[in-house]
Amino acid sequence: MSLQKRPLKTRPVSKVTFRLPPEAANDASKVALVGDFNHWNTQATLMQRLRNGEFKVTVDLERGRRYQFRYLIEDRIWENDWEADGYVPSGIGDSENSVVEV
Repeated sequence: MSLQKRPLKTRPVSKVTFRLPPEAANDASKVALVGDFNHWNTQATLMQRLRNGEFKVTVDLERGRRYQFRYLIEDRIWENDWEADGYVPSGIGDSENSVVEV
């Protein structure tokens, strides 16, 4: 997994590309990117499945902020980004959310 950040010159946002590798997706057909930037809506940001089994999506995020997120695989399995900028307690059990700093 890797987070690619590309700041835009014309707006105060960065295009952030989120990737979930095939070994984390486990042959899934559906993965959603869920986080505070989309109000934790499990249907708002569906990721595209690539031929190699990786899932990918690019979103615009306001610069100068930290965002919490996770991947939701097949509407039932939560996965963190293995290369996130950090992790914070989610407030649910002992699980953590991934953090991306833009």
